[in-house]
Amino acid sequence: MATPRTPETSVAPVLPLGTLPEVGYVRQPQVLAVVPFSSATLWRRVKAGTFPKPVKISRQVTVWRVEDVRAFLATPTFDKGVAA
Repeated sequence: MATPRTPETSVAPVLPLGTLPEVGYVRQPQVLAVVPFSSATLWRRVKAGTFPKPVKISRQVTVWRVEDVRAFLATPTFDKGVAA
């Protein structure tokens, strides 16, 4: 019988909200923890092209490249609080 997965035996480390890994992919809750807007605004910005487009890795799983999210957070307009 398989051992149940616990945080100690999980393959991927669980990061605190508001932090991003150095590389890889993050799902919507991790993105929303580091940007100052809601889920609806996130998707409006994706549609408008003002936030990086996500990657669909399966029918029900959508992720963002960490590098893209970090680049967005480093934009001068975001730093000024505008986040255009």
